[in-house]
Amino acid sequence: MPQKSSSSPDFQSVLAVRLSRRDTLKGLGLGGATMMLGACSINTSSALAPVNKAQGSLTFTELAHGLDPYLSVSPGYQAQVLVSWGDALFPNTPAFDPNMQTEQRQLKQFGYNNDFIGFVSLPLGSSASDRGLLVVNHEYCSSEMMFPGSPSEMALSEEQTNVNIAAHGLSVVEIALQADGQWQLVLNSPYNRRITPHTPMQMTGPAAGSRRLFTRYSTDGIQTRGTYGNCAGGVTPWGTILTGEENVDGFFGGDFSASNEGENYRRFGMASDFRCSWGLHHERWDMRHNPAEPMHVGWVVEIDPYDPQSVPKKRTALGRFKHEGANVFVNADNKVVAYSGDDQQFEYLYRFISKGYYQPDNRQANLSLLDEGTLYCARFAADGSMQWLPLVFGQGPLTPENGFHSQADVQLDCRKAADLLGATPMDRPEDVEVNPVTGQVYVMLTNNSRRTEAQVDGPNPRAENRAGQVLEMTPPGGDHCAEQFNWELLLVAGKKGQAGTQYHPDISENGWLACPDNCAFDSLGNLWIATDGAESAGIADGIWATEVNGPNRALTKRFLRTPQGAELCGPFFTPDTQNLFCSVQHPGGGSSFDNPKTRWPDFSDDLPPRPSVVVVTKQGGGRIGS
Repeated sequence: MPQKSSSSPDFQSVLAVRLSRRDTLKGLGLGGATMMLGACSINTSSALAPVNKAQGSLTFTELAHGLDPYLSVSPGYQAQVLVSWGDALFPNTPAFDPNMQTEQRQLKQFGYNNDFIGFVSLPLGSSASDRGLLVVNHEYCSSEMMFPGSPSEMALSEEQTNVNIAAHGLSVVEIALQADGQWQLVLNSPYNRRITPHTPMQMTGPAAGSRRLFTRYSTDGIQTRGTYGNCAGGVTPWGTILTGEENVDGFFGGDFSASNEGENYRRFGMASDFRCSWGLHHERWDMRHNPAEPMHVGWVVEIDPYDPQSVPKKRTALGRFKHEGANVFVNADNKVVAYSGDDQQFEYLYRFISKGYYQPDNRQANLSLLDEGTLYCARFAADGSMQWLPLVFGQGPLTPENGFHSQADVQLDCRKAADLLGATPMDRPEDVEVNPVTGQVYVMLTNNSRRTEAQVDGPNPRAENRAGQVLEMTPPGGDHCAEQFNWELLLVAGKKGQAGTQYHPDISENGWLACPDNCAFDSLGNLWIATDGAESAGIADGIWATEVNGPNRALTKRFLRTPQGAELCGPFFTPDTQNLFCSVQHPGGGSSFDNPKTRWPDFSDDLPPRPSVVVVTKQGGGRIGS
């Protein structure tokens, strides 16, 4: 992928003005959290004057750093393993046996490498925290950890490949809190469902029916099949689940040099070499035989968990790229705004605004809100402002002269459109969520080791960035439909004291983190950050929490630590903030089925490590974080 230059050639001179202005305000006593510099790549411990650390709302005892085979939580809390790869989701499903894996068994079992978690209350429309539907993404498989003998992805037999395919997609399962405080799967629930790469789906929105979507399996560009590569997601105010298709390029192979989509595929990372076995056994994923199939993935899929017979919809109005997820916010005027990051180095941040309006008492009308509206990409300036640029056919460079002949083309070639509009290339934008208390938007920027000194800019302040940062965006007057926001950096991650990091000056030796990935907010508006890549910095991945305003802003505290080789994904609170669901993905990663780094969560010699969902509660009950 071509590297893109900084969006601001005069960045350093503007930065100097911002530093001077902030120092003046501090001297007048007018600093505070809202004036923290967002474009500064210096160590905050020396740049900010110490403040008195108040008690705050995050009073849990901080967990120490470490790296071991176990999952650990803050003292006074407990973690229950709720469901693991291979566990039954339906009655009369055979018990998991790693030596007896079949496609039919896997279709009735919890899938592999759980990522995003969504919890919606039962019954529909309630805010119950003791009964609901758990919806979990299964992003990808680690075949060397799944099968005896630790086969490589390319060495899988056809039957193993079919198990692998069946382990992708999503699981929907009803769960209920028992009298003893433990959660339990409800196996006979009519809501339970597996959604896989074979599940019938529909394309909707501006790209639906485009000739570019016609394949051997979709003769109308509307009917489609399945979802995979599902990373993060979101829960809509009307109770549906959004799941983002991310690194889908690796599922395909075959020479596409003669395809009309060659430019698109190269921009998306497609390669003629096979990187997994799907296309070796199924022509659907072989671009020599089915060249348009990759255009059917890279979307946000909307799923109605309350209707197990419903057909999932691929909402093309939200664009095609490597969606980390999509999170929906209802603006003050009842327009629906959805934020999404394109999770790859030097890719972009996006916003969608619906044409229609959210109707609190008309769920049926809300189910089509994501089909029509305007998609925007983000351009940041060094002075702390940012602009949302509309991706609309016929406007600016999005014309036939540049290869766009309809709005469908814009949605199908989002990355190219954003390139032409001059969006700011980011350091892997992953989860993007709105703080329900303040209305500010937070972006997890995981890392970007390829950024050079010449490409450093405001929201991406470091070259060879291996630890990431958290970006905060503020809509003027709380209007998420405004064309211009303000931005600043909440924190710049990395080891405490390391040059370029930015935290609260009172951060402890265990409070620093690396590679922010997913996030969640509790009912008080505190930010909970999950990481993917901290192990490269010598510590386990996990969860850290911080307040975002007041004297404890950016004072991150470690709350949870994953087993060795795992990342922590999908943190999600029940409405009462007394239960925190978390995905522990690829425990033992980097080892093998036969000789794993850990055998978490079973610690049985006849079982490999298993990706699992855990639920964290406070001993004796109460709000998580207190």
